[in-house]
Amino acid sequence: MECRHCASPLEKPGDFCLVCREANTEAVVLDATRDRARLTMLAGDDTGRDPAAGATDDVLGETTVTTTPEDGENEVVELRNFAGLIGDEIRRKRPEEVYAGGSRAVIRAVREDIHHQFYRVDDEDPVQAVLERRGNRALDVVETPPAEKIGGSHSTLIGGRTGMRAIQTVAGHPHVKKVIPGPIDAGGKGSQSGLRAKVTRADDGGNVRMLLRDGSSVQENRVVTTARDREMGERIRADLNDVLTEAEFQ
Repeated sequence: MECRHCASPLEKPGDFCLVCREANTEAVVLDATRDRARLTMLAGDDTGRDPAAGATDDVLGETTVTTTPEDGENEVVELRNFAGLIGDEIRRKRPEEVYAGGSRAVIRAVREDIHHQFYRVDDEDPVQAVLERRGNRALDVVETPPAEKIGGSHSTLIGGRTGMRAIQTVAGHPHVKKVIPGPIDAGGKGSQSGLRAKVTRADDGGNVRMLLRDGSSVQENRVVTTARDREMGERIRADLNDVLTEAEFQ
């Protein structure tokens, strides 16, 4: 494959061009099982293609990474090495986004290896789902640090540092503008499972609510997103709940 910008040869489809220093891949779709990971590279919307050609023209190529799962003490090292190989393939593309579906253990290990923004995809055909999602959305990205997104008249959070970590996990999402903590209700049903967090259904404006539960205390926090309608808000809600699950708050 040649670079889409300067026509220099690339070792693999979608690689970042070291000649003109331009990215050829805008998004990578990771479809992972415990022993095999398929990475599909997608171009951006500025490729110069004919819009009538169809979404399949966005696919630059695929790469497959495999492993032989180990048991016991060897599993930790084997999984880390597997994630490292996947991470190497993603890094050489330098994408803006990574969409991931499949094995949570593999995805969690890859997220620890790289620092790209991840979006969860649970569809049977993750590539087609991502093509449709990218074609339908144009959400603004908020670059503000997570700590600066938290505000409002209620400064106390249940769960102390753990509650703050859950709030910052949500605030770190690129499509979250602001998290506004609400009052604490101490009359809920007690729980021994520790602090739990969940993002509820989006409203008509695309904003969501984040519920924190710790023992008998419940706190409802308003999350302002860049979504403009309920459908876009629901996609952000799903992403946020996946992030909270990965962080073991659910």
